[in-house]
Formats: sequence, C-alpha cells, structure tokens
Amino acid sequence: MSDPQDEEPQGLPCLLSQEVTDLLMDRALPSEVFGAIVAATVVINETSGQVPGSTASAKWPEQRRMPLGQDGSLGIAEYVIVTDANPPHIVLTRVQLY
Repeated sequence: MSDPQDEEPQGLPCLLSQEVTDLLMDRALPSEVFGAIVAATVVINETSGQVPGSTASAKWPEQRRMPLGQDGSLGIAEYVIVTDANPPHIVLTRVQLY
C-alpha cells in the first residue's frame, strides 16, 4: 500500500490577492461569506480551476468567474489560472458580494 505522503498533490494551489486577503481579514465580514470564500478556494484547488458552473472570459480564458454561496446568492468570485508560471497556480483576484 502506498503512503499518502508519497502521492502527487492534486489540483493547483489557490493563492489570494491582497484585495481578497483584506476582505477575509475584515471583522465585519459575515461568517457565511468567509466560509463560502474558503470553500471556493478548496474547489478551485481540487479542480485546477475548472470549477463546474464557472464561466471563462471570451477575451482571456484564463480568467474565470464562479458563484459564491448556494446558487450564487452571496456574490461572484473571480480567479485567474496561471499555468505558465513556475510553479503553476491560481489566484483568487476579486470577490464581488451582493
């Protein structure tokens, strides 16, 4: 049986822009929104940015948008898939709340 520590990690790391970091540090941010953003980073990581229900920009396909909360009830998260970097990663660039 293989050791789980020896397995290759799945997905791509999801980093936060300064704007998103500042939002998460805001004490007035509702816990529901905080949890939805954290959950979004997990899904983005696990799918390497190919989140079901996300949409890509026609002019810049590396930029994507995904709904936050149940059926997008909380807002939209925007992220960029950076595959040509070393190492490849994803940046959660902006969160627009409703």
